[in-house]
Amino acid sequence: MSERIYVGADHAGFDLKRRLVDELKRLGYEPVDVGPKELDPADDFPDYGRPVAEAVSRGVVERGVLTCGSGVGMAMVANRFPGVRAALAWSPDVAELSRKHNDANVLVLPARFMAEGAAVESLRRWLEAAFEGGRHARRVQKIEGTTT
Repeated sequence: MSERIYVGADHAGFDLKRRLVDELKRLGYEPVDVGPKELDPADDFPDYGRPVAEAVSRGVVERGVLTCGSGVGMAMVANRFPGVRAALAWSPDVAELSRKHNDANVLVLPARFMAEGAAVESLRRWLEAAFEGGRHARRVQKIEGTTT
């Protein structure tokens, strides 16, 4: 069975979300598109960030992907949930490092500030990267409040 990954966006990230869903399928993942299903300029990013973050927080899935105009709003929503480490990545290098060093379990991409190709490459590198542990594990534990 392939890994399920929840994906959500607001109106600003709508087109990019569709492209990311297609890429996840192409790579053999099972994307769960929480919406929006149609472009609506009046939608609100928390309505789509929340179900992705809840799914990761509750352990329904291990990872999620969000996109909105700047990525800031989605990252703020997602990081309110216990156990979610949402990383706003504006380049493939940042996306990869968010997994290697921070064990990011939600990738947030800024649709208005990234070319589609860079966003797809960021997704791919984030999916392929493994958490390095070591000194980074101690830091992630501190984020989670499990050590001081």
